[in-house]
Amino acid sequence: MFAARIEKLAESPVREILKLIDQPGMISFAGGLPATECFPVFDFSHLQTDLLQYGPSEGERALRLQIAESLCKRGLETSADRVLVLSGSQQGIDLVAKLMIEPGVRVAVETPTYLAALQAFDLFGAQYTDFNIAEPSVGNTRLTYAIPTFQNPTGHCYSVSQREALADACGQAGSVLFEDDPYRELAYGDCDRTPVCSYLQNSPWIYQSSFSKTYAPGLRLGYLACSESLYAPLVRLKQAADLHSCRLSQHLILRLLRSEKDDRDLTAFYRTRRDNFQKALIKEFSHLADWEVPLGGLFFWLKLKPEFATDTRQLLQRSIAEGVAFMPGEAFYPKGYETPATLRLNFSHASAAQAVLGLAKLAKIIATSVEGRV
Repeated sequence: MFAARIEKLAESPVREILKLIDQPGMISFAGGLPATECFPVFDFSHLQTDLLQYGPSEGERALRLQIAESLCKRGLETSADRVLVLSGSQQGIDLVAKLMIEPGVRVAVETPTYLAALQAFDLFGAQYTDFNIAEPSVGNTRLTYAIPTFQNPTGHCYSVSQREALADACGQAGSVLFEDDPYRELAYGDCDRTPVCSYLQNSPWIYQSSFSKTYAPGLRLGYLACSESLYAPLVRLKQAADLHSCRLSQHLILRLLRSEKDDRDLTAFYRTRRDNFQKALIKEFSHLADWEVPLGGLFFWLKLKPEFATDTRQLLQRSIAEGVAFMPGEAFYPKGYETPATLRLNFSHASAAQAVLGLAKLAKIIATSVEGRV
């Protein structure tokens, strides 16, 4: 009855867990939810009725010009004619998967990597090659997917030499670099954030980002830019998917990008939440796990110490019963890969008090989970 590939379609672990966050008393460290306190106040007084009409598949011209200007300032030379507005950056992953992947095609990924990208790639039959960030080699792959700036889930930010090495590896292999960059504006320390795509000379590339983390995820708005040869087929795939992204959302984002009255200091707010989370982690998890303090983004990545190593998917069930949600690390690895005992914890959504309480509960669950084991 269904297409054969539907057998490969798995539920999104994040979406399933997020169904639980509205339960009374639930503390969520699971999804990459921005803090609701940081959402902008939108001005709807200037909305025009023509925005209720169909629009161009590529996106509103004025917004694409604004995005192209921003990308050029980042060092990525492009134009509005190669910018495609997306219904969230997840749509970009879906479009690229449709364009590049068919059964048996090899895709190079970081391990671990963004779980929803694996979900999309799996659907179209991808086979995986993992690359070492320090000395990347992408082998005989058609596509290389990477998150060089505040990687999801690890939070790692590539150095200049690592960015150059990845660009060189893709260039030598002829592998299309797909750079996912949704967290770049959330930087809390000094680090290089130059797009890896900007180092490529004659190799095809796709670069995407999102307005979900800096403005509001409910607007479902992201964008990509790419090599000229890839743009037309991606636009056609976009047309087949949803004709165009929401014009009202595009208008609201454009006004915010042009505004000089945005008083939100996202980096200061999230840096404080990160630092408070780190203090609570030191208190509760120093004997349980190892981690690094992320220089940006929204996540801590914890690796349980050998004496506490366990399947964190099983821990999740106990944790939810105690009113705490997190993301098991196993979900961030391709199927069949060895998965160390790891957890991804989001620090942006919970308040400081919730973080203290939730981490104390989670630490107790992990500690008691090893009792009685031989």
